[in-house]
Amino acid sequence: MLRLALSLFLFALFSFATSSSSARSFITTKPRPIDSFLPKPKLENARVCSYTVVIKTSCSSVSYTRDKISIAFGDVYGNEVYVKRLDDPHSRTFEKCSSDTYKINGPCMRDVCYLHLLRQGSDGWKPENVKIYGSSIRSVTFYYNIFLPNSVWYGFDVCNGIALDKSSSHQPIIASAVAAM
Repeated sequence: MLRLALSLFLFALFSFATSSSSARSFITTKPRPIDSFLPKPKLENARVCSYTVVIKTSCSSVSYTRDKISIAFGDVYGNEVYVKRLDDPHSRTFEKCSSDTYKINGPCMRDVCYLHLLRQGSDGWKPENVKIYGSSIRSVTFYYNIFLPNSVWYGFDVCNGIALDKSSSHQPIIASAVAAM
């Protein structure tokens, strides 16, 4: 009986520790095409937060891509960060075996539960993973490790099964991105 009580105590303690706001989340489902996704239009009056997005390009990707890369991520409450074009074709971003870091401003949100990438062009590109972190969210890593199809939003949506708070005053906004050094 003592062993059972101790086991339950340790389980509860571990569960509490892993649910803290500083815990790191790893999304292990496989990315998929997102056929019906459309980025949300820019709305004003949203509180703005800063996010850091680190995109690691796979070592089995093309040497670099000149393709247009877009990103959208958000939370279960409808807050969304959208950047129409992350890449800079003149700076050789998204080279194989490298990471590119972006500081992105967008609406403050709860934990990120979806991430979509869009590649448009003929070079091809294989992201390994995308990490997102900021002061108002737990950091999260989405694992791609697949060549993205052309002109198709592709990614993750693990928001299903979580009820939306209809009284929320959060509003989406189109973000601005600046490449960090």
